[in-house]
Amino acid sequence: MSDTNVTISELKKLVEKFILERDWLQFHNPKNLSMQIAAEAAELMEHFLWIDGKMSAEALQNNSEEIQQEIADIFIGLLCLCQENNIDLSTAVQLKMVINAQRYPVEKAKGRTEKYTKL
Repeated sequence: MSDTNVTISELKKLVEKFILERDWLQFHNPKNLSMQIAAEAAELMEHFLWIDGKMSAEALQNNSEEIQQEIADIFIGLLCLCQENNIDLSTAVQLKMVINAQRYPVEKAKGRTEKYTKL
C-alpha cells in the first residue's frame, strides 16, 4: 500500500476491521475521537518542542519512525471520526480548499503567513 495506489475508502475499511475485531466501536463518538486526534497531535508536537525550525528537520530525520507512527495515529483518528459520522473526507478537503483559495488569494497571501483576516 502506498499513497499512489490506495484509496481513503480502503484505509477506512482497514481501520474499521481492526476496530470491529476489538469491539471498540462503542467508544467512538465525536468527543472521544476528537480528543484522541488532539492527544496524538500533541504527541507529534512533543518531538519538536523547544527546538528551532532547522533542528526540527533534524528531529524528523532522527525520529522518523516514531513521528510516522504519530502521524498515522492522527490520520486513523480522522478516518474514524469521518467514518462514524458519515463525513466524506475527500469532499470535505475539496470544499475547504475552495474556501482557502477565497480567503488566501495568491496576490495577497503569496510568501506571507498572516491569517486571512489580516491580509
